[in-house]
Amino acid sequence: MEPVRVLFVDDEASIRVTMPEILKQHGFSVAAVGTVADALAEITSAQFDVLISDLNMGHPGDGFTVVSAMRRTQPNCVTLSLTGYPGFETALEAIRNQVDGYLIKPAQIPTLVSLIEQKLKNREPDAGAATKRIAQILRENTFEITQRALNEMKSDALLGKLPLADEQRIEHLPRVLEELAIMLESAEPTLTLPSTLRAAQSLGIKQRQLGYTLPLLATHVRLVGRAVNDVIHENLMSLNLSYFMFDMKRLNDSLGFQLEHSLNAFLATEHPTGVEGHQSGR
Repeated sequence: MEPVRVLFVDDEASIRVTMPEILKQHGFSVAAVGTVADALAEITSAQFDVLISDLNMGHPGDGFTVVSAMRRTQPNCVTLSLTGYPGFETALEAIRNQVDGYLIKPAQIPTLVSLIEQKLKNREPDAGAATKRIAQILRENTFEITQRALNEMKSDALLGKLPLADEQRIEHLPRVLEELAIMLESAEPTLTLPSTLRAAQSLGIKQRQLGYTLPLLATHVRLVGRAVNDVIHENLMSLNLSYFMFDMKRLNDSLGFQLEHSLNAFLATEHPTGVEGHQSGR
């Protein structure tokens, strides 16, 4: 069987050298170019099974020119877009241009390979695919979000220096993600579960015991939020966008609420007498 033929388009020389080589190691045949003009020349002179194109080459949105050309010339080719600057408007434009997949740089190789294989199995667009809510994305990608958050924490200049086992850093995350999913599915816009409050408070107390400082606790929550948002952006093609803005607002509000109560619990363990005295005097 012939290898899958991939056209890789990116104006960053380092990515254009490394990514195709990695894809070749996974059995793909890859042609790599760095400009829109070179990409258009390849599209008109050779056949491809997959296009992977950066969205911003020279000028923002140049990648859409490549995608549109591939759609017109080789309509059965799977089109995947890369961007280092994820944003809702960019994702909407990708959807309008009928992109099959949308990835944030730096793309995780297992995720990219899995996406290519998935899309090649069924090259016809699935009109009913964009039906998911963010709660479903959180549940389906709990492991991915947790691993990304862990990598971010260990790579952080200060947070990574804490002498903690991986489990100590992320053991609470699956529960946090499930609480977020339950909140998003609720018909009450301002619902806060008692279990969510208790979990946030417990996290603040435990992280105090593990040697976190207030800035490190805030960084921890920020990196979790980044991992959640990155995974949501990468799954935009399957989301029901009519709920997107509403769900994202509730999600971000809930993350902020959890941070607030974690910080309060953290401070309470630092000054228990003062906190109790303040509460008794209310």
